[in-house]
Amino acid sequence: MKKGPVVPANSSPPLAPYSPGFIAGNVLYVGGTLPIAIDGSTVAPGDVRTQTRFVLDAIESVIREAGGTMKDIVFNQIFISDLADYAAMNEVYKVYFPENPPARYCIRADLVKPEFLVEIASTVHLG
Repeated sequence: MKKGPVVPANSSPPLAPYSPGFIAGNVLYVGGTLPIAIDGSTVAPGDVRTQTRFVLDAIESVIREAGGTMKDIVFNQIFISDLADYAAMNEVYKVYFPENPPARYCIRADLVKPEFLVEIASTVHLG
């Protein structure tokens, strides 16, 4: 069984000891992905749409590195720091999942830094 970390080139630096993704067999777990640029700065403070796009693009790069596509996502866990941003986050989200969107939940939570507006983790079935 294939098992180990998945780290695409040009990944943002982690804020803690974790891998962007971890594969076990045909299941890929994409860790909580935050709007952190490769230089460690926060992407688009105050702009949940841009942060959501950045996070979903980062998730997509982990999935591609493991040999999959966004259509392989079966579950997303979404955390937003302000429920007032829910509709704006969903505007961007539905562009990435226009048909047969994966199961998900979305909760309001305090994120690691106050300038982070959204964090998403994904479960992906490959192959």
